[in-house]
Amino acid sequence: MKKVYHLDLDDSLVEGAKYALLPGDPFRVERIANYISERFNTFSKKLAWKREFCSYLTEIEGEKVLVVSTGIGGPSTSIAVEELSMLGLKTFIRVGTTGAIQKYIEIGDVVITSASVRLDGASTHYAPIEYPASANYEVIQALREGAIILGFKEGRIRIKGERAFHIGITVSSDTFYPGQERYDSYTGYVIRKFRGSKEEWERLKCLNYEMETATLLTLCNVFGLRCGAVTGVINTRSEGEEITESALKIGVENAISVGVEGIKILIEKEKRER
Repeated sequence: MKKVYHLDLDDSLVEGAKYALLPGDPFRVERIANYISERFNTFSKKLAWKREFCSYLTEIEGEKVLVVSTGIGGPSTSIAVEELSMLGLKTFIRVGTTGAIQKYIEIGDVVITSASVRLDGASTHYAPIEYPASANYEVIQALREGAIILGFKEGRIRIKGERAFHIGITVSSDTFYPGQERYDSYTGYVIRKFRGSKEEWERLKCLNYEMETATLLTLCNVFGLRCGAVTGVINTRSEGEEITESALKIGVENAISVGVEGIKILIEKEKRER
């Protein structure tokens, strides 16, 4: 029996699961697992909770699915991905929240990451900085298809009030404040390296800020595993730095629904190809 230390899981507990949904927040794990159990009329079972790593087992279309929190940032994400890989997981989708960089992206939209800017440190322990942090094509396609099925419109053109999704490059920062050029911090100070960086990422057509995806994508590519990320927009940085409860609610809900739909599509595709 293989047991992993930080997640407090072993291979008997995961029951051969090959798919994982990865929120950052441990308090969202039960919510995601219960959403799956209610939607697919199946079970939701808590496995463990150690430090920031909470894990539940559930099922989609007869396939076991793990929901495991990564905590905030690259270091804890690397631990989660390492240990889940040791237990035989093969497909990873991050389901989280994000701040929009591009002005046309609205609260409640979802971003499907095609690749990440590696402003983290953890991924450099696995591959040089020149190594691309890219999402798996099949996962991107499944998330895109899932968003369309759920009624999201693709890209900038939408009727007022419609939900939209966007596919593109994510900026993954080790820090929430200076690395994302936020001035609502304790000192309000941002070092020279990051001053003006938000405008630069906008000009470079990057879509959003978050803190885990670059690490996830780098590790999965190095390991030869499938990966992707979908994040719900809870803040539009062009309009300020505040995050409201209503924005958080809709952003989380939309990311979860698209992430689960994406996993379902991947499972169905794999079954057809067996």
